[in-house]
Amino acid sequence: MRSSMVSSSEVGMRNFHLIKHGKVCPLINVDKLWSLVPEGTREQFAAKKDKAPVIDVMKAGYMKVCGKGQLPEQPLIVKARYFTKEAEVKIKDAGGVCVLVA
Repeated sequence: MRSSMVSSSEVGMRNFHLIKHGKVCPLINVDKLWSLVPEGTREQFAAKKDKAPVIDVMKAGYMKVCGKGQLPEQPLIVKARYFTKEAEVKIKDAGGVCVLVA
């Protein structure tokens, strides 16, 4: 006599090594980069032309910097794991630097 419950071997294939969250990559756009820095810091570095603030997007919980939006003409140093080409161009046009972090 067969049970009414279906065993797991009859349901389908299982993928034991599947990591469902393996491709999660939180991103931030170029126009939101200055929101990670306090307003006083931005004004402080606006007066100094030889120094730039360092924005570490990894500490803020982001991994990738995308190129949507405008960036003010103020140099900045951005640390991230991934950059799009458009974001890299906009940051460098503003006088900034893109630093890759592993």
